[in-house]
Amino acid sequence: MHMGINRPPAVAGSFYSDDPVALRREIEGFLSRVETSAGGGRIPVGLVVPHAGYMFSGEVAASAYKLVEGCEFDLVVVVSPSHHKYFPGFSIYQPGNYVTPLGEIEVDRELAAELISTSPEISYVPEAHSHEHALEVQLPFLQVCLGRFRLLPLVMGEQSWVQAEKLAVILAGLARERKVLFVASSDLSHFYPAAKAEVLDRRVVDAVAACDPASFWALIETGQAEACGAGPLLAVMLAVRRLGAVRAEILSYRHSGEICGDYNRVVGYLAAAFYHQDKEVR
Repeated sequence: MHMGINRPPAVAGSFYSDDPVALRREIEGFLSRVETSAGGGRIPVGLVVPHAGYMFSGEVAASAYKLVEGCEFDLVVVVSPSHHKYFPGFSIYQPGNYVTPLGEIEVDRELAAELISTSPEISYVPEAHSHEHALEVQLPFLQVCLGRFRLLPLVMGEQSWVQAEKLAVILAGLARERKVLFVASSDLSHFYPAAKAEVLDRRVVDAVAACDPASFWALIETGQAEACGAGPLLAVMLAVRRLGAVRAEILSYRHSGEICGDYNRVVGYLAAAFYHQDKEVR
């Protein structure tokens, strides 16, 4: 019997439905509309997925998660920014499991405890997880696509190149003896007119397509582009490069104006996948 302290859903009923039947139906609907040719049967090592409400970014998210539908992984690592609490380093939820309306997700608590004890940059910061939507919204999609899986829920506090490199070393180490899926949770630019947002976001799209972490971070540091999860995206990109992933695929890009009709203040959403050089095919 699980004796931990579970993390309950914080944004069910707002970012996505709190009704399990309606939620599953909505996600399955998003997935059913994804072009089946995306990915070419290859299994990615990493994904970039937006973290807005499903009404706005669900179709974009589905284009990423469709690639892993029915796959099996030893571990899924979701790397999220922190919207509510600034802290140095990284936080892993270790006291218990994550819960969504679709059920309980097993957190690899043994691995979490090991990383916390051996990595000075990693700790458990309760406030980093209690209300964080950017990690939570990824989980129902993963439950529908993967069924049961083991989760390492990781929230990044300070977002910098130095911190991302430290995290990338840790993440790459996890994949040396495991089949791991990395999920970088990130939206792109926020609240610009659509024309400007598309220019800013296209720069990120191009850097991700090139699997070029240095170019991506230069854009962020100089203000030529924006990403709400720039640190997680950079860390995952650096990690997959360490693992030999040199190919990226842009799956979808949209902004909120295309959904709600307000083109004056939009938010950009990107879905992308990273593959090993020796691409694994289903």
